[in-house]
Amino acid sequence: MYLTIKETADYLSVSETYVKNLILQGKIRALHDSNGEILVYKDQFKTHFEQLEKYKLLVQELANEPIPEDADIKDED
Repeated sequence: MYLTIKETADYLSVSETYVKNLILQGKIRALHDSNGEILVYKDQFKTHFEQLEKYKLLVQELANEPIPEDADIKDED
């Protein structure tokens, strides 16, 4: 499925200008249709969102991990 720049910006929750800059930098692949409109292939972001979900789960696991007791707390020099 192909998205317009506006739809891509909404999908990624960023501004249209940012999407255009990413296209110009070659970080997002895009093509021009016969009407001169720039289209972006939606599935190229699949890996990004999968990695983002893995990172969120990792951060959540680390946040839920109990803080170990400090060995130096009981030290009475």
